Amino acid sequence: MKSVRSALIVATLLLVSCASSGSHHSEASWWNPLDWSWSTLWPGNWFGASLTVTEQGVGAVNGETPLQESAISEALNGDYRLRQGMRSEQGSIVSFWQALKDDEVRLILSGKESVSRIEISDPDIASADGTRIGDAFSKRYQKAFGHCQPVVNEASVLCQAPDSQHISYLYQGKWAGPQGLIPPDDVLQSWRVSKIIWQR
Repeated sequence: MKSVRSALIVATLLLVSCASSGSHHSEASWWNPLDWSWSTLWPGNWFGASLTVTEQGVGAVNGETPLQESAISEALNGDYRLRQGMRSEQGSIVSFWQALKDDEVRLILSGKESVSRIEISDPDIASADGTRIGDAFSKRYQKAFGHCQPVVNEASVLCQAPDSQHISYLYQGKWAGPQGLIPPDDVLQSWRVSKIIWQR
């Protein structure tokens, strides 16, 4: 019983010390739990772990994240430099943010008031099932039927991640056939993930 009590005391002290270091107030001020980011308690954040694509979103970015620089930067742990842009889609103007690392675009976040779509090309980010940029088609699928659809005007196919409603994988590769058609399954086996896409 004493060991359990000791463990609780140690855990409490660790939490308080972590909270104090995360606070922006002076050392003399009291710790206010409502003023502190509880996300720092998540073990993945202790060691600067890479982001993961889940059904909810990418890291802390989800469908409720405002499409604003400060909100996106905070949700991405400040690991990327953000750049805003606009494009035309089906007659409408769509705003988006590019997240850059080493001067390369690693994520594209788009939507209206909040994030509704994220395109991931960062090799350091994996989906919940372990899929990463560069993985072969054969690692997840044996055939395209029931999983994939062709992408118009591109030599690529978009495949729904197994058991997922919000995650899909864009595969690209070489094929002598016409664009807009799904290549034979034996050709697809060597195609590789060029993007992981999260859609709200």
